[in-house]
Amino acid sequence: MANPELIQVLDYILNRCDESSIEVLAAAVVRRRRDLALFGGSLKMPDPQRMAKEISNQINGSISSGVKGLKASIRDMAIRIVRQEAPELSDEQIAELTRSWIPGDETPDGDGGAKMPRDLLASMIDQFVSFSRGTMSEADDKQLRSEMGAWPERYWKAFPAVVRSIVTDYLKDRISERDFSSKINIALEM
Repeated sequence: MANPELIQVLDYILNRCDESSIEVLAAAVVRRRRDLALFGGSLKMPDPQRMAKEISNQINGSISSGVKGLKASIRDMAIRIVRQEAPELSDEQIAELTRSWIPGDETPDGDGGAKMPRDLLASMIDQFVSFSRGTMSEADDKQLRSEMGAWPERYWKAFPAVVRSIVTDYLKDRISERDFSSKINIALEM
């Protein structure tokens, strides 16, 4: 028995279709042939859930088999972005940044390597620089020492390597205050 929908379509095409409708139908046929060719000649449209599972499995397989390669790719991309956005950073500073952002086989910087909240790290940097430049009040220094003991040493050890490098350059007048602020802001964002 013939498909009733097909009979209706054929009747319309052969008996009632004008020239503009034929063009529309021809385009629809071309599109349908393309879809059939793309999806293996099946009459069903692709199943997004099945496709998502297949892609997810492929990605998981790639990741699990090449975590080191993935980290290397991400590290290379981060280096390119930093060089583009902050060309004033030295290669050593860029390497330190990427080591602190993208964990590798090396041991992390600072006490235990835990990432500090941005605001806390910024406050610690301000206090350390203020103390090192001699602009910190004695009361603030005494309060920090009573709470933490040798706080400048503890702060220094807790700073990521890139922050230590930038602070050192600033305290030794190798970079201006403006460059210091810019570089620290970049380091804090990452």
